[in-house]
Amino acid sequence: MNLSLIYGTLLDNHNFERFLEMTLDKGLLIVLSGPSGVGKGTVRKAVFDNPDTDFKYSISMTTREKREGEVDGVDYFFKSHEEFEALIEQDKFIEYAEYVGNYYGTPVDFVRETLEKGHDVFLEIEVEGAKQVRDKFPEALFIFLAPPSIAHLKDRLIGRGTDSQEVINYRIQEAKRELELMNLYDYVVINDSVDEACRKIHSIVEASHLRRSRVERTLRKLLLEADN
Repeated sequence: MNLSLIYGTLLDNHNFERFLEMTLDKGLLIVLSGPSGVGKGTVRKAVFDNPDTDFKYSISMTTREKREGEVDGVDYFFKSHEEFEALIEQDKFIEYAEYVGNYYGTPVDFVRETLEKGHDVFLEIEVEGAKQVRDKFPEALFIFLAPPSIAHLKDRLIGRGTDSQEVINYRIQEAKRELELMNLYDYVVINDSVDEACRKIHSIVEASHLRRSRVERTLRKLLLEADN
């Protein structure tokens, strides 16, 4: 995002540099979630394949089995139930949830440290986890990734070939329930095209950096100084 094109005509070079330092002190927490099978992982990988992406990816932790092609420490941190529950006791998660018999969670230390350094952090998490993040980080950006239809979602789940019919039916019922929670999110992106979904996510993040609440006080202060 080129802030200089937006604010460069309002501030001289010295004040523009100070504006960047003051407004970018803390990064933006970006939360992407949606029903199981909607393609969150595929969209997230495509977002990070874009050379213009400047987010830091917060790797989630889970107790589920690795799927083909997944790498520990890249796609997820894979832990046993015992290891995960020990970390819960140590309050080491921003959020965690149990879903279809497995835990999913976001380790807290990396997220807080990275935000404080001024970097945007990207989370790809389950809907239940996003509700917990909303309570702890109300200023975060929440994006709901939705399927074009329930039929499309069912086809994706079957096509993965990783779940029994019983589990697929359960996931579909959960998806219907989760779709009712879209009101908890700031934006909704329909995943009918991965490339288009990625373009929309980048546009949403860029716009969120220009929220009045993020820039108004600093910009007003510098404009007043420049006028003196």
